[in-house]
This record gives sequence, structure tokens and C-alpha cells, in this order.
Amino acid sequence: MTPLAAPNAVAIGFFLLFIVMSLGITVWASRKTRTAEHFYAAGRSVTAFQNGLALAGDYMSAASFLGIAGLVALSGFDGLIYSIGFLVGWPIVTFLIAEPLRNLGRFTFADVLAARLMQTPIRISAAIGSLAVIAFYLIAQMVGAGNLIRLLFGLPYEAAVVIVGAVMLAYVLFGGMIATTWVQIIKALLLLCGATLLAGLVLMRFSFNPLALFGEAVRTYGPGVLAPGRQVTDPIDAVSLGLALMLGTAGLPHILMRFYTVRDARTARTSVGYATAFIGFFYLLTFVLGFGAMVIIGRDAITKIDAGGNMAAPLLAEAVGGTPFLGFIAAVAFATILAVVAGLTLSGAATLSHDLWVSVFRGPKADEREQLVVARVATVILAIVSIVLGIAFKGQNVAYMVGLAFAIAASANFPALVLAIFWPRLTTAAACLSMIAGTVSTLTLIWLSPTIQVDILHHASASFPLRNPGIVTIPLAFAVAILVSVLRPVASEARRFAELERQLHVGVE
Repeated sequence: MTPLAAPNAVAIGFFLLFIVMSLGITVWASRKTRTAEHFYAAGRSVTAFQNGLALAGDYMSAASFLGIAGLVALSGFDGLIYSIGFLVGWPIVTFLIAEPLRNLGRFTFADVLAARLMQTPIRISAAIGSLAVIAFYLIAQMVGAGNLIRLLFGLPYEAAVVIVGAVMLAYVLFGGMIATTWVQIIKALLLLCGATLLAGLVLMRFSFNPLALFGEAVRTYGPGVLAPGRQVTDPIDAVSLGLALMLGTAGLPHILMRFYTVRDARTARTSVGYATAFIGFFYLLTFVLGFGAMVIIGRDAITKIDAGGNMAAPLLAEAVGGTPFLGFIAAVAFATILAVVAGLTLSGAATLSHDLWVSVFRGPKADEREQLVVARVATVILAIVSIVLGIAFKGQNVAYMVGLAFAIAASANFPALVLAIFWPRLTTAAACLSMIAGTVSTLTLIWLSPTIQVDILHHASASFPLRNPGIVTIPLAFAVAILVSVLRPVASEARRFAELERQLHVGVE
């Protein structure tokens, strides 16, 4: 594939500037990253506003910018289910999760469960679900990155994925959470400014009247573009997807990990408020970007470049602002992907090193130096895995792939976490079985779904009809946890909850 237009110095300059800037931040951060607390939690020195921007940067992924714009461009109204779904999970994080998590945890969400239940089985079970979520999320980011670099420079898709993996590895490996936080803050600002400017240039063509834009879409493609049913034809599948997106936010390991970078629970809650405002504003812009690409670029031109529609936003940028603006938007999209991949990799490294190696295998024998070494080895492993998965899932829509990651998070992590925070009768066996049942059932049904069987393996049909299994797997995980806890109660673990309840909800030991 050749690039859309011959890249000029301005386009390439924008693209390379962010890489140079992020590596500069890494060098600065590496001098401050001396302990595990610095590597995982930035020394708990991040302010509420900074963490709000970083949360937004971590959350507004390739799925948000590239995937949703593409889905709206190709599917019309139905593509917006992802915009709404990604946003509505934040009140749950604000009111149920943020403060208790910060009050009781240290580096990962498994700390909360392990504080009141048996540590070894809890951390092993939590690690299984967390790594599955991270893997699917990484797929989406790497697919978006591969398409983006291929679009701008004409490089082979596989080479582009390897380049992204290598750059991400460099600054997570040496800079840890400090570098990741600042890269996410810069990325969030770039993304908000870039998307606002792009939406403004689109609306300028329609006298800044969104209704005129939607009217043009109707004239070109018919009234169906403003009606549901083009992307998600089955109502049950729509509800299933909505549940996964709404509840999955509160189970994403890389999002939950950000609450440990601030000094206290109140700051954690305030940072969620900032993040919700930034994210909500951004998702309003995706309406304009998607319909703008549909009208100005056209669906055939979008799918010709990428079957999943992931390049709709960069194509739109070139159409309304020329090649230099394409370079700027591509740089913003690349920053988006790189920051999210870094956050994912860091949370995966925390799971492998803190939850498994340090807490399960080594215990108090692991000193600070050993924890850092293990974390960095885990980072290398995750980078290699992300490159392999990115190449294997070439051609999938990134927003859709993230939807599957949300289904795993909502089924594997959210039920056990919310019950651990609010239900005193939860037992170790119940939490472990819930997390394993949620993970295994979701992965099994994804394998049996049309996504894998029809889209990737090219079979005629699929055993499981729904594309997102959340409506089955989320209630299953809750049911397993509740039933096992009721049938086999453990009085000592209920007493432990009573001992921790004040600290959990008030922050006072």
C-alpha cells in the first residue's frame, strides 16, 4: 500500500516530534524511577487535575479516536453506541470504585481483594482476568498503530506494528509510571485540541450547523444512517454490548491502576470528575468526525484504505486540512496509541511482577531492586506479545476489539471487585471462582462468536450468536460469587471485612 499522499517535511516532522518528546520525558523520568512505588505509581505525587488528564489520556484510546469515527462513518447512528457506552461507565467508577480502591490498594486492584481474602489464590485468579483484558486491549491499539503508520509512510503493516512496540517498550521500560503519566497528559491535550480543530474544520463546511451535516448524510446514504440497526442488528447483542461497556470501565486494570498515583481517596475522586468532563467533550466530537468522514470522504474510499474503517479520521484530516494536517492528526493518533499501550503494558507488568512474582512466589524476600528487574522483564514479554497479537488481528475494527476487552473486564474483574468492596459475605473461593468463570466463559464465547468463527476463521456460521457475550458472562460471574459465598460461608473472612470496612470507605485505619 502506498501512503495517501507523498509525505512532506511538515507531516513527518509532526509525527516524529512526539516520539522525540516522549523519549525526552522518558530520560527525565528514568532519573526519578528508583523504587517500585515510582515505577508503578509515580511516587503518588500526581495531582487531581494531572491525573484527570492522564486518566482521559489512558481511556481515549485508538478505539475512541480511530475506531468510533470509522464505525460512525460506516454504520451511521449505530457507531455511536460505543461513544455512549464508553462514557457511561465513569459514574460507576466515581461513586463505587475510586475511593475504596485508593484507600485499601497499593499498586493493582487485586490488592483490595487480597487485603480481606487469602492472598495467593486471589492474586493468581485476578492475574488471569487482568492479563486477558490487557491482551485484547493491546490488540486494538496495535492494529490501529499498524494501519496509521502504513497510511502515512507506506511501510508494511507488520513493520509498523514492530516499530510501535519498540518505541513503547523504550519509555515504559525506563520511565515507568512517571513517564507514562506525562506522556498521557500531553497526549490527552493533543487529542482534545486535534479533534476539536478537525471537528471545527468539518463544521465550517456546513456553516457550523451539525444538522446540515446530518442532512447531507441522509441525502447521500438515505435516512437509515440516522436510525439504529445497521451495526448492531440484534437487540440482545446491543444490550450485551452496552452492559460490557458500562461495567467494563470499572474493571480495566490500567484505569484502576491510575488511582494509586494520587495521594489520597479524595484526590482520586476529584481526578475522575476531571476525566469524565474531558472524555465527555471528546465523545461529543466523535459524532461530527464520523459523519464528516461519511459525507466528505465516502464509505467506499474509507474501506478501500482499511476494511475496518479505522483510518476515517486521518483521511478526513487530509481532506479538510491537507497533508500537513494529516501529519498532525496522525501524530495525535500515534500519541494516543503509544500512551494507551504504555499504560496497558505497565498494568500488565504490575500484574506479573507485583501480583504474581512478589506477592505469590517471593513474598517479603523480594527487595526493591528485584521488583524493578522483574517488572522490566515482564514489560519486555508483554511488548512481544502485543506485537504478535497486533499482526494476527490485522483488519479488525479497533473499537470493536476494545468492546471485547470491556466484556472480559466487566465479567472477570468488576463482579469480584464490587462485591469485595460492599459485600461482607464474599469468600476467597467465591471471588476466585467468579473471576475464573468470568474470564473463561467470556473467552470461550468470544471464540465461538461470529467475530472469530466467521470474520477471522471464515467459517459459514458461529456456534454462539452474539458478538459480545457480556449479557451472559456478567450475570454468570455475579451468580458464581454469590452462590459459592452463601453455600460455603467463611466467618473469619466476614470478620476481616468488618475490620477493614472503615478504612475501605472512609480511609481511616
